[in-house]
Amino acid sequence: MSHFPQNFLWGGAIAASQAEGAWNEGGKGLDTQDLRVFDADWDAAQRRKNRDINMTTERFETALTAQDIEHYPFRWGIDFYHTYKQDLALMQELGLKIFRTSISWARIYPNGDDAQPNEEGIRYYVDLFTECHKRGMKVFATILHYATPVNLITKYGGWKNRQMIDFYLRYCKTLYERLGSLVDYWLPFNEINCSRFNPWNGCCLIKDQEENYDQAIFQCTHHQLVANALAVKLCHEMIPGSMVGGMIARFTSYPATCDPDDVMSGILDENYKNYFYTDVMARGYYPAYSRRMFRELGVTVQMEPGDEEILRENTVDFLSFSYYMSMISTNNKDYEVTSGNLLSGKKNPYLQTSEWGWQIDPKGLRISLNEMYDRYQLPLFIAENGIGANDQPDADGAIHDSYRIDYLRAHIEQMGEAIEDGVNLLGYTMWGIIDIISCGTIEMNKRYGVIYVDRNEAGHGSNQRLKKDSFAWYQHCITTNGAEI
Repeated sequence: MSHFPQNFLWGGAIAASQAEGAWNEGGKGLDTQDLRVFDADWDAAQRRKNRDINMTTERFETALTAQDIEHYPFRWGIDFYHTYKQDLALMQELGLKIFRTSISWARIYPNGDDAQPNEEGIRYYVDLFTECHKRGMKVFATILHYATPVNLITKYGGWKNRQMIDFYLRYCKTLYERLGSLVDYWLPFNEINCSRFNPWNGCCLIKDQEENYDQAIFQCTHHQLVANALAVKLCHEMIPGSMVGGMIARFTSYPATCDPDDVMSGILDENYKNYFYTDVMARGYYPAYSRRMFRELGVTVQMEPGDEEILRENTVDFLSFSYYMSMISTNNKDYEVTSGNLLSGKKNPYLQTSEWGWQIDPKGLRISLNEMYDRYQLPLFIAENGIGANDQPDADGAIHDSYRIDYLRAHIEQMGEAIEDGVNLLGYTMWGIIDIISCGTIEMNKRYGVIYVDRNEAGHGSNQRLKKDSFAWYQHCITTNGAEI
């Protein structure tokens, strides 16, 4: 018997910047992800150091004029721009009910402030989303998944500048007008709390240009939260009955011990890393605890008259989140640290870790679902969940990824338990359904997909698609609606 409702949306997710490639085709402009540099010869320490969590002026200026595609993996991706039809055919074979991808802002408005949109870019997404529906898949579209037109940084300073809200809303209006009939779920911002933990990806900040980094981060965040609310408002006006959500990267935290200091540390971690953002998007106001957070960070958020009303009157229809791991909360400086999505965390001795040091915690997903649903009573959507691994085909081209099957099975079991607990869970878009460039580490070899892509760290290879063992497993899971996993 399945715990999942009959209309549960089994799906898969990618991001345009990590998959499309074709960085200078079809009228596309340069975006912030195109500037992230990677060298296949870096060792593990160099890879960690060069993740671009903090962009520098030198690296930014070098990337602006670089034509060296090999060292800028987001420029080549997996060539999804040209291969989407064959890739969607595989996803149809897989049985996906919904496909989540992002729209490249720089394909629609190459400079971000253009007077008119790029028709070739619009046509690409019309064709892509039409193909999804033709193959029986709903569309879950992320409006901004980190990739912002570079001109908006060089000319306006990025999200520090309130003008960004107007440019973003012009972009949203174009999408609603031209793609509204083809999109089933809208997401204005991917992982909106990313601005705090990866300021280049999240809000386009260059650290060495900021006198007060935290002040700049939270001013950018405020502009994005207002933009999120206005995107909800505009969508509801232009597309009656539309579903527009909010999203965070979920950092589930447990106190290290029952020491009250650790318990309080856990509460503050949950508030500052997760709930601050969802409280604003779902409840419609800055929570009381944010005053202390800002005071201790030396931050004063500048609001314009009417901002509080905008936030209050335009809350989201659903909440979504990425979930990969959990972490420990404690003020004990000697606690062992491990890696994770967007930020490192203290290591839980009860959990195993992935090849990249991310802690594997399926029950943490059930905990997160219960806590978020209890707090907001809004429908939830798991927008990302998966495991990165260095998958290798054998001599016959088979990829035996039993570790991925184990990971997915354990997390899907806990999703079912959460539904039994009473959580209203709309769907699950596994990350990334096909191998793409890893956003966190910029590696090709950190593979998440149930579909293998033959490209190496330097972008070389046949680009052939191969089904991993996990493809057949997930296909059967979907066919049985989660009853047989």
